[in-house]
Amino acid sequence: MESKKITVPIIMKMKAQGERIAALTAYDYLMALFLDDAGIDIILVGDSGAMVFSGYETTIPITVDEMIYHTRAASRGVKRALLVGDMPFLSFQVSAEDALRNAGRFIKEGGAEAVKMEGGEAIAETVSRVVNAGIPVMGHLGLTPQSINRFGGYKVQAKTEAEVNKIIADAIVLEQAGAFSIVLEKIPSTVAKKVTETVNIPTIGIGAGFNCDGQILVTHDILGLFEKFRPKFVRVYAELGREIREACARYTEDVKLGNFPTQEESY
Repeated sequence: MESKKITVPIIMKMKAQGERIAALTAYDYLMALFLDDAGIDIILVGDSGAMVFSGYETTIPITVDEMIYHTRAASRGVKRALLVGDMPFLSFQVSAEDALRNAGRFIKEGGAEAVKMEGGEAIAETVSRVVNAGIPVMGHLGLTPQSINRFGGYKVQAKTEAEVNKIIADAIVLEQAGAFSIVLEKIPSTVAKKVTETVNIPTIGIGAGFNCDGQILVTHDILGLFEKFRPKFVRVYAELGREIREACARYTEDVKLGNFPTQEESY
């Protein structure tokens, strides 16, 4: 794989050059190492870790300290990819000062090279403040999981004309505020196309169709590790959950039957 370090300017240039951006999530050293070796462009330490790593029902409970811990662990496995830390619920919504302080922790303590924030016009001032402090910001529009209680579930967004106009306006505002890219989650592909054609910064889709400049999925989903539910937009590339169960069951059987360890596996 190409060994050149991926930076924010490179990600932005990829859109201009028509090069697709591949992104996945990681919450620990080993997974980040695997993704980096595979040539992933952006590794997001997502607050999705609240669900697929910590077992919460939503992303809301995870804390800043927990997210920084995961980011710091992942950073040790990353050499090539751009590492983005996902700012959790209430880490940036209270005030711009609070957001800047927390974003700074992701960079200083977590080893992140950028942060992600959910929302549009409502957080534009905050995005600008953080960017002006030298911290790159990735935006996130559409289905924003931290607002799941307001949405009433993981539903497709931007279905009415007013909602479509709002998401386009929010994307423009985020670009003007200095965001270097925008995640578009669970919106119609036609809407994602409009957003992608409207802004000059890359759009990264998750359940937003093929018209985005890049794609991101939760790694535990594509590997078949998270089995509670499988969204329509997830393509499963491996069934590691099943393989792990089978491997551990074989180990258990070998131990119970006295087949492990053998003489060759003993000192």
